[in-house]
Amino acid sequence: MENVVVVAMFLVHPGREDEAVEALTPTIEGTHAEEGCISYALHRDASTPNRLILIENWASREALDSHLQQPYVAQLGAVAEEFLVEPPTIHFSEPVPVGDSEKGSL
Repeated sequence: MENVVVVAMFLVHPGREDEAVEALTPTIEGTHAEEGCISYALHRDASTPNRLILIENWASREALDSHLQQPYVAQLGAVAEEFLVEPPTIHFSEPVPVGDSEKGSL
């Protein structure tokens, strides 16, 4: 079964970026311990510093579905309500390996 890559973008109220990162930290730490989590990495947009980007790589859709049932994921709604300017943008994708097999997918 193919990996599932998720890209979630969060536009945070300006000046509250560090608070948002702190609020996301328990979810990130819990997720790192989940079976099937290949990577779950938070980034900051270099040109829009109040945009946080979470890039996830899951071993399978089943692993992602299990992740979405975790209590710390459910708590993200409260984080979103407090810190976000708008609802997050979330993209679910499957790899389309092209070129070098090592570099052509996450």
